[in-house]
Parts: sequence; structure tokens; C-alpha cells
Amino acid sequence: MPDTRIELLRYDATGVIAAYGEEFRQRLAGIAPALDAARREVVDEAAAWSRRDPVPPLKVPLDAGFIDLPDRLLADYNGPNRSESELYRIIAAARRLAESVDRVVVLGIGGSYMGARALFEACCHPYWNELSRANRHGCPRLYFEGNNLDNDAAQGLLDLLVRGAGTTGDDAAGRRWGIVVISKSGGTLETAIAFRTFLAALEQSGGDVPSLVIPVTDLAWDDKKNDHKSLLYRLTKDLGCRDTFEVPDGVGGRFSVFTAVGLLPAALLGLDVVKLLEGAAAMNRHFREAPAQDNVVLQYVGVGHLAETRHGATIRALATWGKSLEAAGLWYDQLLSESLGKNGRGATPLTVVNTRDLHSRGQQHQDGRRDKLITNLIVEGVRQDRLRVEPREGDRDQLNWLAGKTIPEALAAATKGTNLAYNTASRPTADLTLAQTEEASIGQLLQMLMLATVIEGRLIGINPYGQPGVEDYKRNMKSLLH
Repeated sequence: MPDTRIELLRYDATGVIAAYGEEFRQRLAGIAPALDAARREVVDEAAAWSRRDPVPPLKVPLDAGFIDLPDRLLADYNGPNRSESELYRIIAAARRLAESVDRVVVLGIGGSYMGARALFEACCHPYWNELSRANRHGCPRLYFEGNNLDNDAAQGLLDLLVRGAGTTGDDAAGRRWGIVVISKSGGTLETAIAFRTFLAALEQSGGDVPSLVIPVTDLAWDDKKNDHKSLLYRLTKDLGCRDTFEVPDGVGGRFSVFTAVGLLPAALLGLDVVKLLEGAAAMNRHFREAPAQDNVVLQYVGVGHLAETRHGATIRALATWGKSLEAAGLWYDQLLSESLGKNGRGATPLTVVNTRDLHSRGQQHQDGRRDKLITNLIVEGVRQDRLRVEPREGDRDQLNWLAGKTIPEALAAATKGTNLAYNTASRPTADLTLAQTEEASIGQLLQMLMLATVIEGRLIGINPYGQPGVEDYKRNMKSLLH
């Protein structure tokens, strides 16, 4: 059974109501029936997907498979046939590869890598790749490529991998490196070019390539071509790769963090993927059961919707208070942009890291255009020892008045002080608070944001699935390269 002791994240829109007035609270209560209706629609879509019901033409594609995915994976893993479950296979493959190599390159773009990167930065040591193998608990270093067409970045990583393959000392236990390549179709050029390039380097290293490459792709069959649909699967099948994982039917790329797309890299890093899924499952229960006025997902959607439609807040700034959640913010940027940025509509997401970006964007957010809703992403706990300001003889930098204060205390003061400044200027701010940057909390956060995005799409009549605009650049690029 999922862990019911998980502490749920909290959402507080007091600062938004203070900025917009009591009328905003009344309007938020007034759209509760519409939010409930959108929730029922999304829950019904998930049920229809699980039954494989025919899809109404106006809702194609219906990628609702992500909603119940954490629950299904946990049920299979905790069932009588654990060793046959997808999650068990992912954990076993990650353990096998981790024991063989010291470095793993994750090749993917968009949703095929952003979720994994969010998990990496949120839950691992801030300088993971600089740690010894022992301090990484036997897990590999992790790198991301195939997400751009940057010659120097790719060449620089290849230089590192080739040199790393011949190192001694600390790296002696893992002289080899491996690849996790993620692409549903296998036809996205950025990732396909990178895979061909890195695969050639891996083959030249003389290692056992089939055991060092793990593809995550579509496994469906194309009757017309009498072959598998995915170009990546065709290639890696010819290679004889030992492990292959599927991007499940009904789960779009930006909703795929709780498939092998995100879980395999997470397991390679030694993260507790069971706790990650339990956090997501806990958010699912809250989403389904909590009344609209107490429902984090529905309140988050309602506040964003009203701020945009009633007050012109077309820019949604996610202010992460600390660096570890910046990648999660960038993941959310893609999720919101590609899901709701259609038909001339959709708010513009913006990720900022505070207090860093207060020195570049704070002036604009406080005194610039009134087109922003700022959501503070706050983490109450820390994973490292708390640093304190130590007293210093002579006090030449005049900081002895802070002696004994910790950096987390300074950050909390900065957060409250910034909110106070914004509220004084009638700038809307909301707080989204996590207990800790650990697997269960991050699982909740990511599932909450995916659910919220789909709910908002249904609320405003936009299909949150598919990304027709992105396909245009792909076609144009291929045409120009021919």
C-alpha cells in the first residue's frame, strides 16, 4: 500500500487575495463548480484510457495514461509477481548498469530528459559528479546531452568520456561509460544525431555495447511498414541491447517523468523510486478526494486562471527559493508552454531562482508591468548541515550582528521580506511549500503540476495534450538539411 504518512505540500494564495482584494476570494469560491467539473472530466478521461475506450475526435490525442501511472506501477511492484513488474525491471537494469560503469550519458530532449534532470538536481548532492564513487554510494556520474545542437558541448563531453575511460585510481572500479537514450519516435534529430555520435565513440572504446546502451522508446508495431514504428527501437534491436524500456501508450513526453524516462535515470542515481511514486500517488488521492476549497491542485488552477483572465497576469513566475529546484521549474516551463500555449492563448511561464534573481528581475517584478503572478516554491528543510555565520575578531565586514544565524534563516528572512515588499506594492504572490527536497515531496510536486496543467486545459477548453506547433520546426529543419 502507498505510504499514507507522506506530508502533503501546501498552497497558500493569501498574497494573491491581498493584492487583488476580497472580490478575488469570492470569485475563486464562485468557480469551484467549474473546477469540480474539470476534475470529473479529467478523472473520467483517466478511467476511459485505462479501459481503452474509443477517443472522441475533439480530444485527440488523449494522453491521460500518466494520471494513474504511479498507482499502477506501485500496485504491480507490490503484487505477487514483483519480479515481472516494470518498476522491478527498471531498478534491476539500473543496478546492473551502475555496477558496470562510472559515467552515464542520458540522451534526450524536452520531456525525454527534463524530468530526469529535475530529479537529479532536486534529490542528489549539488556536486554529485565531483564526488568519489564511494561518496556516490557506487552510483555513476550523470550527464545530459542530445537536448541541443551545440557542437562544443557535445565534443567537450566526448573528450571527458574518452579520457575517463582510461583513468585510474578513483575511477578504476568503473572505467567504462554507458548511454541511456530516450526518444519515443527515434526521429527527433537532436537526440538521433547525438546517439549516432556517442554510439560511435562507445563502439570505439571496445566495450560490450549491447550491455552499455539502454533505450527508452516506443515498442509499437507498424503494420504498414511491417516494422516497429520507432527508428530508435529498430537500431537498438539490431544492436542487441540487453535492456529496453517502453514509453507507454497514452503518456506524452512531457508527462512521462514517472515512466522509465524519468525512473531509470533516477534509479541509476540510487534514488528511492518507490518513494517517488508514493508521493505522486498521494497527490492523486488528494486530487480525487479533497473538496475544491481544500484541494491544492484545484486552488492552484483557480488562482492562476482568475489572475490571468481577470487581472491580466499572463506571466507566471515560479520563484524557486534555492538552486535545487531550478531544473524542476524549467521542466514546468515546458509542461505549461506546450500544453496550454495554443490557439493564441496560454500564460507564459518563467522560472527564477531566488535570492539570485532578485538582483536581476526583482526590480521588474516589484515595479514593472502588472502582468505577473509569482508563485514561491519554498522548501522548509535542508539536506546538508546548516552553515552558520561565525563571529570574527575585528568585525571588519560588520557581520558580527548576524553571528549564530544560519543560511536557511537568512533565506527565510529574504523570502518573507520579498513577499512583504511585493504585497505592499499590491503584487500577487502565492506560496507552494514542500517539506523537503526528497523523493516523496518531489513526486508530489511533479504530479500536482501535471494534474493542474491538464485541469486548466479542460477548464478553458484547450486540449492539453499534443504540441502541433513544435512539429513545424522539425519539418522545416529536416527540409532545409536535405
